Amino acid sequence: MPGIAGLISRRPPAECERIVNAMILAMVHEPFYRRGTHFAPELGVYGGWVTLSEAPAEVHFGMGEDRVLLRSGEMFLEESELEKIGTGDDGDPSQELLRELNGLFSGLLVDHRRSQAFLFNDRYGFDRLYLAQTGDDYYFASEAKALLRVLPETRGFAEDGVADFLSFGCTAENRTLFRGIHLLPGGSIWTFRNGQCQRQRYFTPTEWESQPTLDERELQTEFDRTFESALPKYFANPKDLGVSLTAGLDSRLVMAGRPHAGSPICYTYEGGRGETRDARLARNIAHAAGYDHRLVRLGADFFADFSEHFERTVLLTDGTFGATGAHELYLSRAARSLAPIRLTGVFGGEILRGVSTFNFLRLDRRLLSHGIAARKELPTANDHPVTAAAFKEIPWSIFGSLAACRSQLRFRTPYLDNDVVALAYRIPATQSASSEAMLGMIRRKDPTLATIPTDMGLLANRSPLTSAQRLFARATFKLEYWCNDGMPHRLSPFESIMDRVSAGVALFGRHKYLRYRRWFRRELADYLRDALNSASIRESGFWEKKFIDQLAEAHIAGRGNFIQEISAVLTLDAVQRLLLGASNFVEAETVRTAV
Repeated sequence: MPGIAGLISRRPPAECERIVNAMILAMVHEPFYRRGTHFAPELGVYGGWVTLSEAPAEVHFGMGEDRVLLRSGEMFLEESELEKIGTGDDGDPSQELLRELNGLFSGLLVDHRRSQAFLFNDRYGFDRLYLAQTGDDYYFASEAKALLRVLPETRGFAEDGVADFLSFGCTAENRTLFRGIHLLPGGSIWTFRNGQCQRQRYFTPTEWESQPTLDERELQTEFDRTFESALPKYFANPKDLGVSLTAGLDSRLVMAGRPHAGSPICYTYEGGRGETRDARLARNIAHAAGYDHRLVRLGADFFADFSEHFERTVLLTDGTFGATGAHELYLSRAARSLAPIRLTGVFGGEILRGVSTFNFLRLDRRLLSHGIAARKELPTANDHPVTAAAFKEIPWSIFGSLAACRSQLRFRTPYLDNDVVALAYRIPATQSASSEAMLGMIRRKDPTLATIPTDMGLLANRSPLTSAQRLFARATFKLEYWCNDGMPHRLSPFESIMDRVSAGVALFGRHKYLRYRRWFRRELADYLRDALNSASIRESGFWEKKFIDQLAEAHIAGRGNFIQEISAVLTLDAVQRLLLGASNFVEAETVRTAV
């Protein structure tokens, strides 16, 4: 994934420059990436960047190269305003200007005139910066593999990170899977001056939590005002923009509030055959808006080359996305051929309606080796719902999917816009799970879109058929979930019956195109057998060998739904081989020796 990397150190300049060059090379994954470096040996600051070919990368401020900003992601602020970041009192970045930065980003600001540098990130910590400290040296990078390449001592699993992963499917707080590597907390600004590091936070979610709640009568007015102000910047660069459409409410609102300048292409992700409700309804939405619409499908080569897609996904996302996420990289590559920027409605449910999928994995107890402890409490249990979603669930649990996407595309969603998230905290409790404010804006902004039902049967124009449509949609959604990846163990013996139920549901249009439980029983069965029989898995200290011996055949034969166990085993094994393996360690030693 494109980003930044660097080293703050008083070691010899030539040594630091070679280390940073090695870190940057570890982040170059595609021929359409660009890269560069900026070294300030007099300050002990060495940085570099990798970016997609069409994305902004390095920004120079002031006269010559007196102030240089290396950035990752998008900062929705005018260039004239960006120039003011390093002009606060005593030359420090203005706290207010940092708070004005909108989007998902991280940056390194090098101020040559005042002999200092600043490392900062977005308030959610979504644009990750991995950190490691050795003595007085500070290493940072948007990808963990950049640190792993030059710091062999980090090449081992962190026990806390693995405990998180086996409990929730991701690491939590500022932990990672890797020994001695952690994440920069969201809303951070670290100042480096004279070999010292001052760590500060320019934002914490308690500021938003203390806002007054809106009256229900005020909500629609404030909702409309906020989105009308926020949406236009996400439609910038319409010639390079692709709108990733679903049939849900969140992308519908984005389309209803669209500016009427430019004609971005719309597309929907789809399986290899047939057509989901998402695809059919999304096409209607695009055409109603006057936009072209395409389907981006999983081809037969996805299954034929699954091992490559899966391992590439683990490598590019530093293990934050794994065996059941290989489709994201495949589809994002295809989407890039349509448009290099992806605008999507993801996170709307989490931010505005309290939707959450963050929970315990509840892996089969027979899988884990003795001594491997899992977490017993969710780290979001006592948080405000919006804080849990915006500052924890999304940057922890959903990060991997978007990391795969961002390796190919510039990613945008208005649902992490500062003003939108701030508004979510002000929604009254009686409306916290309601869609009425969204429906109201759709009805007002684009009445035509209000006549097209969502995949869950919701109609913004309040048709009398809505209740029946919603009941039917919810029933078929649940049935489809039980017949596929969500099948409970107790229903596995009735696989043939469930297949017939699934086929019946499909007559009315499937809800989802992803079917990993079935794929690992059929198209990917041979791959699964071979993978779980590998020496690296069988010799791992994480798993009980007896259970591993039975896992592939038990799943393929339908004696249980072990998709979560399969994903956990395959993903950690790939992390070990691809990121922590001996060949990479030798490469890192070569880099160290060379410098």
